[in-house]
Amino acid sequence: MKRIIFVLLITLSAQICIAQSAKEGVTKACMNYLEGFYEGETTKLKASLQPTLHKFGFWKNKDKVDYRQVKHMSFEQALAFATDVKDNKKFPAKDAPKEVTILDIGETIAAAKVKAWWGIDFILLSKRGDKWMIEQVLWEGPLNKEH
Repeated sequence: MKRIIFVLLITLSAQICIAQSAKEGVTKACMNYLEGFYEGETTKLKASLQPTLHKFGFWKNKDKVDYRQVKHMSFEQALAFATDVKDNKKFPAKDAPKEVTILDIGETIAAAKVKAWWGIDFILLSKRGDKWMIEQVLWEGPLNKEH
């Protein structure tokens, strides 16, 4: 009986470690995404974005009622945007939101929501080897206080 309980405890501990590792990996990818854009750090973006990135979203100007769809952002355009942030020192305020909420994690796919200075992003990730990578991003801005 002791042996069965021991095996069950080891199995449960392993499952908890795997779940924590997946959560940490997804969170790290999302934080690299946010910090890459906030800090203009292309290294962080390259570490977490798939080269086939598909990012698009919706923006509403303050003087408008309706949102309009914004053009697709590719991997290369994301890197160029970050470079522009760094080169022109277009950093967000120090207290700009930088939050990650994991929505779900499977064996090889995950979904997360991030809150940033520009709005909210829903992010789809895939596990590549032992690393979580961002595949797709759907976003909306500007950030609404209700988010």
